Amino acid sequence: MGLFGALKKGLEKTRSSLINNIETVFGSYEEIDEDFYEELEESLILADMGMETAVQIVDNIRKEAKERRLQKTEEVYELFKDEICRILETANPNIVVKGMTNVILVIGVNGAGKTTSIGKMAYQLKEEGHHVILAAADTFRAAAIDQLKVWADRAGVEIVCHAEGSDPGAVVYDAADITHARWADVLICDTAGRLHNKKNLMEELRKLGRILEREFPTAHREVLLVLDAATGQNALSQAKLFAEVAPITGIILTKLDGTAKGGVVIGIMNELGIPVKYVGVGEGMEDLRPFDAREFAEALFSVEEKN
Repeated sequence: MGLFGALKKGLEKTRSSLINNIETVFGSYEEIDEDFYEELEESLILADMGMETAVQIVDNIRKEAKERRLQKTEEVYELFKDEICRILETANPNIVVKGMTNVILVIGVNGAGKTTSIGKMAYQLKEEGHHVILAAADTFRAAAIDQLKVWADRAGVEIVCHAEGSDPGAVVYDAADITHARWADVLICDTAGRLHNKKNLMEELRKLGRILEREFPTAHREVLLVLDAATGQNALSQAKLFAEVAPITGIILTKLDGTAKGGVVIGIMNELGIPVKYVGVGEGMEDLRPFDAREFAEALFSVEEKN
């Protein structure tokens, strides 16, 4: 059905909760006043965008409306859409650079959809013609290695793994050697589902990063954080804590099709300045979609229905 259609379908729950509040605010006021702005701000907070982001959006809209001497709320709706798109816009949503070795470290807590996302990424990158290798460096969780093996088989890519409980760093070292030997251009490394309050696991994450820097000094590197959209503001808290210990370059937002809290992506990108690279809108191999800011905003807020 195309990216927009898939997004719109996948965001039905988020739209049903968010759009009702937003349209109620805009429908309750014909002309702009402070009561309108206060209610709009409250509705954005309730949409899981977070206090800081909601206040900033409304302040920017208020300033722009004043400069343009706008008086009608229907005119402000377009400003609202543009403000959301400004936050969501990313310079380069791609995770691989052609003609280079690409190393992707995937992090996130257990249950966020990390391993599933890796499998879908591997499949799509292989379909695009890349030589992909997976490193099963999540050696702590029971059956994590077997789970990644299943996804590697589905995607038709090679996997490097050691026994459960082994050193994750050793897995990454071996995967680096094989990547060089095979002349592979994409290495995707799974990691343990680190809880942000487990200091030793965060130290392990730093260690893996150092290994990859030494083994691939000239490679294009990505550190992708997988977040479960259904956790709402907790996802924003996770992103802030992970950002303290890892140079996160992008976010994979999963399970958008099963939650009403997809608005959290706006708060994450606004407060942390980290771009969303992929969004999960279904269970299929093709349902991990490259992120498009304008289409996401249109699908999330159904702005086209206002025209």
